[in-house]
Amino acid sequence: MIFFPNCKINIGLFITGKRDDGFHNLESVFYPLGLCDALEMRINDKSKTEFSLSGIGVEENFVSKDESNSVLKAYHLLRKDFPKIKDVKIHLDKGIPCFAGLGGGSSDGTFALKLTDFMFDLRLSEEQLYYYASLLGSDNFFFLENKPKFVYGRGEKMQDIDLSLKGYYIVLVKPNLNISTKEAYQNVHISKSNFNLRELSEKDIHNWKDYLRNDFEDSLFEKYPILKETKAMLYDNGAIYSQMSGSGATVFGIFENEVDLKKIKQDTNTFIYQEKLK
Repeated sequence: MIFFPNCKINIGLFITGKRDDGFHNLESVFYPLGLCDALEMRINDKSKTEFSLSGIGVEENFVSKDESNSVLKAYHLLRKDFPKIKDVKIHLDKGIPCFAGLGGGSSDGTFALKLTDFMFDLRLSEEQLYYYASLLGSDNFFFLENKPKFVYGRGEKMQDIDLSLKGYYIVLVKPNLNISTKEAYQNVHISKSNFNLRELSEKDIHNWKDYLRNDFEDSLFEKYPILKETKAMLYDNGAIYSQMSGSGATVFGIFENEVDLKKIKQDTNTFIYQEKLK
């Protein structure tokens, strides 16, 4: 059985304060994209669980191969509570780049929950799935529903938002650069926003740059000028809105028309992707 964990982008990202538990409070809008990994699971006759990897970032060891991988975490969380779950062979083929701010690892873990539930007919309730997703990470909830959400708290609180980008084109550009979440938070600018992201759908997308920002950009653009250059390049090629997603290092642009990716000038190690949003 194969499931396809997809990614997301952050539209706006305000870091609003430091919490007593060491995390930060944030506000953002998560929007799902079609770019995905492929997650395969099948029964293993060898009485052991086997896990293998392929795809983007695997040769560079950017993807964990051990029990810290979110896929294995999800599988073992459920197996601990449901003895009917058997040994399996799991293969994860990465199509979503790592260290990209696209939520690929979180998506893999959440889809592993859903795939294990389906394969072994656990019939988990929505509340159970949310519980197990909460044990994996703050933003894993998002990939249970996979629709636009206003996200707040440390990223674990979500509300529906009436936002559609149907018909627009999105281009993702990730330079040959890896930024950990820990690094991104080291010099992040904390500030209150005068704009309520819940009202994003009421604003003309052509004016989004007047209301939105990603608070990680100030420090990371200074440290890694290629990110600032990439954002400018997307605007120069006709983007109506451009921003770094999450803590980077992907910069996205939203366009009204299909983009000639040959004009997106980067080196051969740059990840570039385009899709028409549905």
